[in-house]
Amino acid sequence: MPTASETPVLDTLAAMTVDSIERCGLAPDMLMVARFAALAASDAPPISYAAHIELAVEAGMSAEQLQDVLVAIAPIVGTARVMTAAGNISAALGVAIAVADSEIEAEG
Repeated sequence: MPTASETPVLDTLAAMTVDSIERCGLAPDMLMVARFAALAASDAPPISYAAHIELAVEAGMSAEQLQDVLVAIAPIVGTARVMTAAGNISAALGVAIAVADSEIEAEG
């Protein structure tokens, strides 16, 4: 069966995310806390964090709150996962900043 899109994997992930958000009763900031904790626990790569940064900002989540999530889960998931998560979040933020800069340059 041919796909209707050139990005079927990304389209599927986006649809799953929309479904999850629509069916979840958590407040937006709590949803982001849960998602970042799950990303850290699953040893997610930077691109997975990057997919959630804009949503976290829109939910009003601060960098301090994100750090608090990592502090809270450290005894459960362990030092290595938390340190990897911190590095992956930093990498994702770097990508997000670079994209924003290029968009600003394109507009100007």
